[in-house]
Amino acid sequence: MSLYLEHFGLREPPFRITPHTDFFFSGANRGPTLDALIYAITQDEGIVKVTGEVGSGKTMLCRMLLERLPANVETLYLANPSLSRQEILGAIADELGVPTDGKATHSLTRALQDALIERYAAGKRVVMLIDEAHAMPAESLEEIRLLSNLESKANKLLQIALFAQPELDERLSANDMRQLRERITQHFNLAPLKQDDVASYIEFRLRAAGYHGPNPFTDAAVKQIANLSEGLSRRINILADKSLLAAYSSGSHQVDSAEIRIAAHDARFTPLRQPAPFKAKQLLLGIVGSGVVALLLLGAFNLGSLSGQPAPAISEKPRPALESATDKPVAKTFPPLRPVASSNAEAPANIRFGQLTRQHFAQYDSWIESAPRQHYFIQLLATEASHTGEIEGFLARAAQVLDPAELRAYRSSLSGNDRVGVIYGDYPTREAAAAAMLALPESIKAAQPFPRQVSRLH
Repeated sequence: MSLYLEHFGLREPPFRITPHTDFFFSGANRGPTLDALIYAITQDEGIVKVTGEVGSGKTMLCRMLLERLPANVETLYLANPSLSRQEILGAIADELGVPTDGKATHSLTRALQDALIERYAAGKRVVMLIDEAHAMPAESLEEIRLLSNLESKANKLLQIALFAQPELDERLSANDMRQLRERITQHFNLAPLKQDDVASYIEFRLRAAGYHGPNPFTDAAVKQIANLSEGLSRRINILADKSLLAAYSSGSHQVDSAEIRIAAHDARFTPLRQPAPFKAKQLLLGIVGSGVVALLLLGAFNLGSLSGQPAPAISEKPRPALESATDKPVAKTFPPLRPVASSNAEAPANIRFGQLTRQHFAQYDSWIESAPRQHYFIQLLATEASHTGEIEGFLARAAQVLDPAELRAYRSSLSGNDRVGVIYGDYPTREAAAAAMLALPESIKAAQPFPRQVSRLH
């Protein structure tokens, strides 16, 4: 039991690093991701993958999934990623109550398929959740692919969800992993928390532990925790716990920069991404190379002058005039985005969007043709285009509490990445959009929506 509980009026420790589902934080897109995972698993979506850095909350999400799946879903949880191919089959057999009796691999696979068919006939689904999947041996990953082939005439008999660090993506990019890679139909990523999310996360955990007073963490302390933790929930928990202990030790009820410095010194975190080493040789070569190019260009101009020929002209494209957000629409000056909206064609980069996503792509296409540029909408979600399960699940959930006709999805590469956004409504002013945003259901507010102008989509 933490020493500072009585000092701060806490019922239980608020910042344990072991997953405790009462402390699941649904902000920072965690809640929508959980909903999308449940949707993907219950809608027969094949293999699902969830990736995130060490301490980003993957295991907590996995535990929440175990609690929230419907009663007709039977779960198999594999926490040991180092199991061999045969051991994985044995572990599944144990969970399903299938006797192994020294069966060979093919016989055991057949027995598992029979057990899965029985459950399917009884109206049950079976899902296998594999934690730390990035550490699985290659032969075990291959067995996962083979298990995903077990199916009835129309449905998968075994749903599989992989929870892993980003290293799994690196392994799956190898040529010999392409068969497994193509079996993964839904991709989710747990991004680190931003500073505002860190503040909400800390306060949420304090309240969940029974705290009733004013937030003991100052704004400066929260900012330091966000920077030192790099947004990883486990690191946030460690820093918050140690800083509360430091405040208790000094008899204070407030956590400020001094307590965070003590906690950071004790935690001794290393940066997630080490900076690339400075290479003086490459820099010198780059400078020399740039000098050579400059000399050659100068020589070309001088030769042109000596020969009486005009120097080569440097072409400069005319810059478009800046447009005020309040100006009238200019027809076709900025062509609207054309997201992939076909329900038959496969999207570029082999991304296959779900039916709801394609439907809302089409709704966006119809709307953007006549939407005034000075109008506003509410941005509900923005994520990587490859996170198809997250997008489809979010749309399914949003359509239950919002007007489906006002929901739209678009695809954009303006940021340099292939992304999909989900937006809602059409409002004449920012104030109207902000007022509508305040009236959104709490489940939608958890995704942290914000108003944007239509002109930002062009």
